[in-house]
Amino acid sequence: MRRGGPFLALAAAETLSLSGTRLSTIAIPWLVLVATGNPVLTGLTAMMEMLPYVAAKALSGPLIDRVGTKRIAVVCDAASVAVVMLVPLLDRLGLLGMQVLLPIVFAMGVLRGPSDAAKQAMVPDIAELAAVPLERVTGVVGAIERLASTVGAAGAGALISLIGPGQALVVNAVTFAAAALIVGVGIPGLKSMPRLQRMPRLQCMPAPRGTPETRPGGMSSYLGDLREGWCFLRGDAVLVSIVIMVATTNLLDQAYGAVLLPVWTQSSGHGPELLGAMFAAFTGASIAGAAIAAAIGERMPRLMVYTVAFLLTGFPRFLVLALDAPLPIIFLTLAIAGFASGFLNPILSAVIFERIPKPLIGRVTAMNAALCFALIPFGGLFGGALISMIGLAAALSLTGFAYLAATLFPLALKSFRGFDKAVTES
Repeated sequence: MRRGGPFLALAAAETLSLSGTRLSTIAIPWLVLVATGNPVLTGLTAMMEMLPYVAAKALSGPLIDRVGTKRIAVVCDAASVAVVMLVPLLDRLGLLGMQVLLPIVFAMGVLRGPSDAAKQAMVPDIAELAAVPLERVTGVVGAIERLASTVGAAGAGALISLIGPGQALVVNAVTFAAAALIVGVGIPGLKSMPRLQRMPRLQCMPAPRGTPETRPGGMSSYLGDLREGWCFLRGDAVLVSIVIMVATTNLLDQAYGAVLLPVWTQSSGHGPELLGAMFAAFTGASIAGAAIAAAIGERMPRLMVYTVAFLLTGFPRFLVLALDAPLPIIFLTLAIAGFASGFLNPILSAVIFERIPKPLIGRVTAMNAALCFALIPFGGLFGGALISMIGLAAALSLTGFAYLAATLFPLALKSFRGFDKAVTES
């Protein structure tokens, strides 16, 4: 139990924070849509959270390495409680206009980015403390993410209809508070980067004139640490390929989930119940895939499983909608795609963690995750523009083929064969 305690604490904290986040990603756009009836403002609100989320996640890496993963996670989650509670409080007082909501949503993104990055950076240390394979921890985290998405989305719909979208965010604040408490009590203080025994400074390009690489006493500057993380990431061909591939597929997934699938549902004469059922079919099946990956991930041939899983996860989902296939075929395709997707994050996360030296884990994983998320804010705009230009069926087909190309692109690179090789340098 002593070894497993931090593992269970991280799992519980991730379940709570991700469930609450899923609730807010449904409640806030619904709040704006009901209040304004304007889909453009609804999209703007979503972008106002995602853009600072991505930027804060990228910039938080050196801070995580300096201050420590546990401290950043607890402080950001605790601060999120106060920020999120402003929404139901101002909603109850009748003071929640767009001019007030947008800065609150912006602050939510700023706090959530470092918190998520810090929890992700805990994974290698948690695996070491629990004495379990890295793939098992990343698999459990992946299963939790999918379970939280499924349960959080279902619970959000019921809660919003019961008490309204503004008041539903009280539950989001409670989940942040519980996550901060669990991390604070259940996870021991994980070591931040040692300041006097640093690995040699990586060189990739001359520092800008007038920008110091170090501060008095030999302590590196924050910008120097950030630059070092970028240099390491840019210099690893496997990590660069993963970033390009995942950023592209994230853009296409966002276009699919935010625009293409809802428009197909509505144009086919169905209601939001079917839309929710299709999301649930995908995410529910993905839980099983992630659970299997957690159990046997360390014994799987990574590159082969990655390739097959991505081929099943991406293109078929778009194809069945473009062909307007019967609903049973669509649901079967979504279930297969969801099951395959459960294997992806455990494998990708294990590869990423193994390739990064421990002193750089915070800044490189934070920058990697931020770059992978960088195109998500524009996914809805991309999907909407495609439909308006070439029609729904053609937009689905084109997006599906783009997904297929993004999946196969890294396989054409000889350097990507290092995907299967663990890098143990630290």
